[in-house]
Amino acid sequence: MHKLRHIENILIGLSVESKYEPTAAISYGLTLAKEAGAQVTIYAPSVKLALPHSYISGVVSGIVAEENRHLKELARTVIDRIGEQARAAGVSASISSPQLRRLKLVEGFAKETRLHDLCVLDSESDTMDIDRDLIEAALLDSGRPVIIVPPGFPSFRARHVVVAWDGSSKAARALFDALPILRAAETVEVIQVEGEKDLSGALPGSMLVSHLLSHGVKITAKNILADDGDVARTLRQYAEQSNVDMIVMGGFAHSRIRQLILGGMTQAMLKSCNVPLFLSH
Repeated sequence: MHKLRHIENILIGLSVESKYEPTAAISYGLTLAKEAGAQVTIYAPSVKLALPHSYISGVVSGIVAEENRHLKELARTVIDRIGEQARAAGVSASISSPQLRRLKLVEGFAKETRLHDLCVLDSESDTMDIDRDLIEAALLDSGRPVIIVPPGFPSFRARHVVVAWDGSSKAARALFDALPILRAAETVEVIQVEGEKDLSGALPGSMLVSHLLSHGVKITAKNILADDGDVARTLRQYAEQSNVDMIVMGGFAHSRIRQLILGGMTQAMLKSCNVPLFLSH
């Protein structure tokens, strides 16, 4: 892999829910920062529990207060461990762990993401989990690219990168947001998966080759047929069979009364993600 350049500020996010909750995002983000010579901010908030104002009970209020104290202490333990990881990796990291109500926590994370070149998060298939809220907030509300890291990827690597291309504006945004990584990769493939929707009017991936070569990207283009019309499964299978280190793709999302609902393709990839995903919306 070639030198990784033009990534200066990385945000790594995770919610503190358990002392031993597994996370690949921290070690992946730290090794990415080390490779790029980037500064790191780690945002590791915990949810502040609260009762409705109309609810009056000294016993229950005491239980909630005790649980909030426990979560604060837990966050301090996790932050200490993350700080040790950063020092061991030789990366300078700023770490914050506010305790906020869920909505404020997610809003604060989206705002923080806007100040960074990209964000690194753990994958989360459960749509009700707080970490899934962070993914959706970063994707839909930040205007910045996001790398979603599944378990089993403790360090950044991008020797072989696949760009999922359907000719859409979202795919174009992801492609050019990912240029620093694509330039550093040894091989890049633009994959156009056919058979799920009509791509006859889309800009073919082959037309990207000369444009990206001018950016210093070693790239080839390929069309493959979707397995039973399932683009997400086809991409996952291709990534596994071809030893792909990362998939770059546009993230589709829709807003419905402040509840974020990801599009079908994005949802399917997040639900069963076997390699890191670089997403832009």
